[in-house]
Amino acid sequence: MKNGKRIRYAAIAATLLIGIYWSASSATGGAAGGDYPNAGFLATAQWLKSHMDDASLVIVDVRMDKYFDEKLIPGAIRMPWQQFQYDDLAGNMGGLFVGIVRAQQLLGEHGIARNDTIVLYDSVKRDGGATSSYIFWVLDLLGHKNMKVLERGIDSWIDAGGETVSTPRKAAEVLYQAPSGEINLRKWVKADYIMPRLGDPYYQVLDVRSRAEYMGEKPNTALDGTALKLGHVPTATNSDYTLNWTTPDIKALKPYAVLQERYRGLDPGRAVILYCHSARRGSFGYFVLRLMGFEDVMLYEPSWMEWGNKHYFYPVETAENVLTGDALPGTSSTPTALNRLGKTNRKSGAAAEPGGDRGSKSGYVSCGG
Repeated sequence: MKNGKRIRYAAIAATLLIGIYWSASSATGGAAGGDYPNAGFLATAQWLKSHMDDASLVIVDVRMDKYFDEKLIPGAIRMPWQQFQYDDLAGNMGGLFVGIVRAQQLLGEHGIARNDTIVLYDSVKRDGGATSSYIFWVLDLLGHKNMKVLERGIDSWIDAGGETVSTPRKAAEVLYQAPSGEINLRKWVKADYIMPRLGDPYYQVLDVRSRAEYMGEKPNTALDGTALKLGHVPTATNSDYTLNWTTPDIKALKPYAVLQERYRGLDPGRAVILYCHSARRGSFGYFVLRLMGFEDVMLYEPSWMEWGNKHYFYPVETAENVLTGDALPGTSSTPTALNRLGKTNRKSGAAAEPGGDRGSKSGYVSCGG
C-alpha cells in the first residue's frame, strides 16, 4: 500500500518536472542551449578554423582603409563596406546604397560568385559587426544563400589563436548575377513606401539609434553638417543597437534568450522596418532580427538622412512609443497586431494617448520642412 503511494507520488513529481522543463524550453524558443533560430548566419572563430579548406569559402575583410591595421585572416580578400554606399550631394544625403546593379558588379570585381559561402568580418574596436552586417543585408537583398558574419570579427580570430597575414588574397574577377526572381526588393524600402503604411498594424517600425537621437534630444546631421529634424518616424519604437552586445568593449552578441527579452512585444509574424541615421546601425539591427528568426525584415536604407531632411515634408514625433505586448519573439505564433503602442511625453515621461493631438503634450512635431 505504502509502496503504491510512493509510486504515485513519484509519478506526479516526474510529471511536474517534465512540465517545468517544457516551460523552460519554450522560454528559449525550444532550441538546444537557447541557440538563435538562424544560427547559420553567425560564424565563430572555431567554425571558421574548421572550414578554412572549404572550396566555396570566401573570407571578406570589410573594414574601411583608414581602420585597416594590416592584419588579415589568411586567405581573406579586402572589400571595404563603404564601396556599397555613395553620397547624394544634390539631396544633401550621405551613405546611400549604390543599388542592385552596382552591388553585383562590386561583388564580381572582388571574385565573389553566387554560390560561394561568404564569411564577413570587421573588428571589435571600430565596428563590432555593424559594418559586416551592411554587406550581409546587401547579400540578403540579392537572395544570396550562404553568408555569415564572424562574431567579434578579426578580434575573435586572434583571441582563438588564429594566425594573421598582412597581404590580402587577390581574387580573379567573376560574374555575379542574381536571378531576378531571387532578388527581394522588399528588403530595401524608402520613405514613399513607409508613409502610407504608418497606420497599418502589419508593419512595425524600429529605430535603432540612441535614445537621445530617438527622443529628439540629440540631432543627426545632413551631409553638409547641418542639423536634421529632431525626433523619429511616427509609431516607431526604439532599441539602441548597442544593447545587442554583451558589453560595449567585448561586443559579443547576447544569448538568444536575452535578446528575446530585449525585443519582447515585437512580432516575428509581422514586418519590421529598421532605420538609423545612415543605415550602418540599422543594418546591424537587421542582422540581429534575421538571426533571431524574423523573416519579413526591411531596412529603410536612406534612414534619417532622408526622413529628417528639411527639404522633405515627412512627419516626425518626439513622444516615446513603447511596445506593450508580452509575447517573446520565437515562442508564440499569436499575432500582437492588437497590442497598442503606449506613448510617453518626452519631458515628463507621463503617459499620453496613442495618436494624440498634435500639440506639444503628445510629443508630435509637424512635418514642415
